[in-house]
Amino acid sequence: MVEKINSYTRQYNYNTINSVTNSVKPKMVNTPVFKPSFTASGVLLTPQTGNIELRTTLSGKEEKEKYTTILSHLDKTGRKVTENLLKTGVLLNSNSNDNSTVLDNLYKIVTEPRAEGLNASTMLKDTIATIAYPYLITQQFGDIPAEYRDNVVKANTEGKTNLFEIQQATHDINVTHSGTCVAASTEFKLAKQMPAEFARFAQELSSPKLSVDKKIGLKNLADETLNAIWLLNAFEVPYESKDFDSAVLKFAPDKNAILRAQIQTTNKDPYERTPLDVLMQSTFMQVGSQQSYNTLTDKRAGKFNQNDKGLIEFEKTFTESVVFDKNILSVTYQTVDENARLIGYETDLGTMKRHLIDALNEGETVIIGYTQTDSNNIIVNGHEITIVDYKTDSRGKVTFICNDTDDNIPRAIEYSEDYLLPKIHHAALPQHIVENDLNIVPNWIEGIDVYKQMKNAA
Repeated sequence: MVEKINSYTRQYNYNTINSVTNSVKPKMVNTPVFKPSFTASGVLLTPQTGNIELRTTLSGKEEKEKYTTILSHLDKTGRKVTENLLKTGVLLNSNSNDNSTVLDNLYKIVTEPRAEGLNASTMLKDTIATIAYPYLITQQFGDIPAEYRDNVVKANTEGKTNLFEIQQATHDINVTHSGTCVAASTEFKLAKQMPAEFARFAQELSSPKLSVDKKIGLKNLADETLNAIWLLNAFEVPYESKDFDSAVLKFAPDKNAILRAQIQTTNKDPYERTPLDVLMQSTFMQVGSQQSYNTLTDKRAGKFNQNDKGLIEFEKTFTESVVFDKNILSVTYQTVDENARLIGYETDLGTMKRHLIDALNEGETVIIGYTQTDSNNIIVNGHEITIVDYKTDSRGKVTFICNDTDDNIPRAIEYSEDYLLPKIHHAALPQHIVENDLNIVPNWIEGIDVYKQMKNAA
């Protein structure tokens, strides 16, 4: 059963966070009913870990002053959560693109201006809560209150003169089901594995500039610089490259995201996205959709996907690679024919299970895309979830411990291997784990092939 809402953040119970973060693993619940978020073109992700020095003691006057300032903006339960982040080494974690700590970025949130309509205290509490317990992340949009509706309609009908287009644009703002499971899963992974980078994103995306710069290694996109540059140009991500080894990318939410974030700041209901969720998910959708996403409608355009919801596997892989600055391998396990019929697997389920367990044993969390088929084995839905751990019973059967951002259950969930493995379409895994079992197509080659197919179909 989901925890009751507490007035502290209007979404989560910080007492629950405290009890969970002081234990080894979160409380589990039974497998929920499958709730897909977009069609079977799916999406995925891999982890980011590093040998970061664990610090649990504030060093020097500056850090102590920052810590005191942050605590002064929190109530008793918020302070308790923050104190626990310090004790566990999370608050002083510096695994970020600019080596700033979680502490540094939380301090900036409350001492520097926020974007118009955003509240520093709300952003601070949401960031702390999400880092302490990433299972709170959700992809549920929420309604548009009457007082915001005229502004939202005006923004979404801007430039339209055709009556039908205006009516359609007015209707489209009523998002009933989100297609941001890839973006939400990316947000979850970033909060769980790189809390300092997550806090940096939270601080900069909610600042007046509404964007964050990130330096990435071009080798993490493709084998050669020109292929990496091709990918950056194809995805239309603003960037500056000063040499053949790296580039500085600019990530930003779409122009309408601030409206959704403002609404969630003042009118967030239980189980809906926080303003932070809005900004994060919009940013990752923009990256993957070639800067074509619209937060007001949860629709996208772009050159690689004919579907106007969600991201396809290639787009997901690119997004993960640049967000985590890591060469992400998207391993496709299911064989699907031209009619979207599941006809087999690229390897046996035992090998698939070994791949997942080997990655988890290395400290990776694995975002997978899984499918749902009808009685004729036609894929009718696809969804992204994250595998964070596993356990084995006395008979050797494995249960995978997962997170689903679309189930309204703010804690880990369990799937048996018999249920989950046959449904896995793709997974993001380290190359050395799969290279002896499967032939993997590099991301840039896949991108060129997808682009050619789309052009030929046009």
